[in-house]
This record gives sequence, structure tokens and C-alpha cells, in this order.
Amino acid sequence: MIPTEDREKAINLIDEAVSNGARRFKACETLEISIRTYIRWKGDSSGDKRKGASKNVPRKLSESEQQVILEVCCNSENKDKTPYDIYFSLLEENNRYIASIRTFYRVLKVHNKLHHRGNTKPRKNKTKPPEVLATGPNQVWCWDITWLATEIKGIYLYAYKIIDIWDKAIVGWEIHEREDESLARDLFHRLQSEQKMKGIHLHSDNGHPMKGMSLLAFLYSMNISVSRSRPSVSNDNPFIESYFKTMKYSVQYPGHFVSIEHARKWMADFVNWYNTKHRHSGIGFVTPHQMRTGAYKELFEKRNVVLQAAYQSNPSRWSRPPKQWNIIHTVYLNPSLETRQNILKRKKAA
Repeated sequence: MIPTEDREKAINLIDEAVSNGARRFKACETLEISIRTYIRWKGDSSGDKRKGASKNVPRKLSESEQQVILEVCCNSENKDKTPYDIYFSLLEENNRYIASIRTFYRVLKVHNKLHHRGNTKPRKNKTKPPEVLATGPNQVWCWDITWLATEIKGIYLYAYKIIDIWDKAIVGWEIHEREDESLARDLFHRLQSEQKMKGIHLHSDNGHPMKGMSLLAFLYSMNISVSRSRPSVSNDNPFIESYFKTMKYSVQYPGHFVSIEHARKWMADFVNWYNTKHRHSGIGFVTPHQMRTGAYKELFEKRNVVLQAAYQSNPSRWSRPPKQWNIIHTVYLNPSLETRQNILKRKKAA
């Protein structure tokens, strides 16, 4: 790296030669630099830009100026005030400007002076739920409760829904007039006799029915591991949220229900349609029932045979060979960044 002083000296020599009638590129050749280097040097007034090089930043506060900020913020008058309060008090009452509010915060943080104050508990960062992998049915379930509007404004029914993330099948549901942990426990107790529940991982949000002690005690007795979403983070429970949108945006959704009997009858018909008729994009456009029973394998093979025959009969009509439908199916709940990157790489390779 050529020192700044040598650059300035070279620029002055070239400018002097040009003023005396020399060609600029010839003067640059004499100093063994290109004319582009000369232009870059002449236009660069900031000096050495390498990482770690010493730089003169005019706006940077000196140590004494930073000490003034610390003294003002930590004195007996201002120790319990925020930097905003201190900043505007100085402007209005003392006719004094020291630095910007952001600079106050930055200096206090550097000197470890920013801490939680007050009688309330400090906010805790909620960790993301654990990554869970499903390679077959009845391994990972998600559940939630959604509101169903009635014809009376402000009165709702509550639909309890449980979905298997591997095949997207609705494995259990009920509709009640209230949210209650005992009703949720009864739902899972009924499913115990219908499904293989032992060892399942169950994910939900943070609603009070999901955290009821009687429900958790029953789940733990069944060797069911439990995880919950972070507060107000719907992406932590995406499969059941996606199902609720499919349900409420479907053309057959009535919008309002006359009674709980009406809601239960409609829901029974919808769940039957969803499980046995609805071609789900997340499982290769087969129905959850076909996925759950294994019938999807034969359907995928038929697709591949038909598509390959069409390609062989007229390859010029295809820009690329047809997609091969893969029968290997794994689903992640709350995958890590590394897992998402690996999934994208596999998709690109395919």
C-alpha cells in the first residue's frame, strides 16, 4: 500500500507536468502508474481504506466528550431518566447540546450502562421451538383452536383441530362453545383409542387450553413430547394455520353458523372432503387419505409412466425432461437455517 504522502507527491508532480504542457498519460507512465490510478488517487481524500487501518473520523467523539455524556446521564438528577428525557431537558432547560440521542445510547452501551430498570421483569427472548422431523404418519401432530362466527355478532364457536404434518390429514376435531383444557383433554383421550398416539410429538401455540395441567399430565402419561410456538409467531405452527386458511377461504365455507349442530355437521362434511377429495399441494397433489394409506406411491408411478411416454413420443415439444414424482417424503417442523439451506440445495439438484 503506497502511503498517502507519496500519493499526494505523485499527484502534485503529474499536475505540474501537465501544467507545463506534458500529456497526462505520459507523466503517469514516467511514475509507473496508470492514468486510472492517478484519477482514483486524486479523487480519494479519505486515505487508507483497508480494514483495521487508522482513520480520522471527524464526527467521532473524543474520550473526553464521551466522559461528559456518562457524567450527565449518571448524575443524581438524570440517573433514572431515559436518554430521550435527558436530551430534551438539556435543550429546553439548560440550552445545551452534547450529542444526538442515538449517540447517548451508543456511548452508554459501550460503557455497559444500559440495563433494565423498574419493578417489572425484563423481557426474555423466546427461543425458537425445536426442529422436528416426520418421515411417516403419526409422528408429529400440530393442533390449535380457531373461532367460528355465528349469526349473533360477538358470539363464537370454537373448533379444535389436530393435523398430521406428514400427510396433512385431519386426525381429530371437535366443536364446542368455549375454549377449555378439559375439552381438549377429552379430545385427545378419545383419539387414544383411534390412533397410535404413543411417542408422538405434539406442537401447539401458547393458548391457555394448550398449557392446562390436566391435559399436559395426560399427554406425558402417553409418552407424548410437547412443544409450543413463541408468542405471536404464527410461523412456528404453519401447518395448522395453513389448514385454517384453506378451510375458511373455501367456497363451501358458510361464513356464519346458525347453531353448534349446524357447525358440527358442516365440519364433518368438510373434513371428509379435505381428507379424501382435496388434492394437497404440499404432498404432491394427492389426498391426505392417499398419502396416509400409501396409495400415493402407485399414483406417482402412473404419473411418471404417462409423462415419460409423452416425452418419448414428442421430445421437441418439451424444453426439458418431465418431472419425476418422488415417493420419498420427509417433513420438517420449524427447521433450522442449515436444514432449510440443505433442502434448497436438494431441490436445485433435482
